[in-house]
Amino acid sequence: MKWICLFLCCLSTVLIGQEVKLTVCPEHTADIVLFSTSDNEKIAQCLEKIGVQFEQWEANQPLNKDPTHDEILNAYQNDVERIKDKGGFAQVDVVSIRSDNPKKEVFRQKFLKEHLHTTDEVRFFVEGFGIFYNHKDKKVLRVRCEKGDLISIPANYTHWFDMTDDPYFTAIRFFTDEEGWVAHFTDDDIADKFISIGGQ
Repeated sequence: MKWICLFLCCLSTVLIGQEVKLTVCPEHTADIVLFSTSDNEKIAQCLEKIGVQFEQWEANQPLNKDPTHDEILNAYQNDVERIKDKGGFAQVDVVSIRSDNPKKEVFRQKFLKEHLHTTDEVRFFVEGFGIFYNHKDKKVLRVRCEKGDLISIPANYTHWFDMTDDPYFTAIRFFTDEEGWVAHFTDDDIADKFISIGGQ
């Protein structure tokens, strides 16, 4: 009965057109949903239990339709500096991916296998969306990060990222050194079990 109720809850959310932002499944299958929600406060509480930070930011000044990277960083300067100080990040940049990028599938595949980093992975989504999968405590937590969302995944946490086959996002990235994004892949095929729910 519990699983039926959870399934109907998820189904009704999809039917009314609201995208589910957090879905929790057992690590062996994407067919069983243990928990799902689109409430940002509940998402933050759920992720906090596994050590993942999730919060929302608002720009301190309006952004033009096509802002420069400097304009984006200035618009979120207070929060950017707070995260830099808290995490000891030495480098911050802005990355944008669109569906017309000829290398979009190459970029997608680069992040799509389970991996970890020796430093925290922190991303803030200025626009668009991307999907992070956190593999922890024999569960997979799928988080659809959208405009205004920040996610911080601790060092040595196994995860993967899907920008989907129709990518659209601009994100602020934080790094502790000049090497930037360095991944250590687990060679586990777990991500293949969940890609079917990673489209949109």
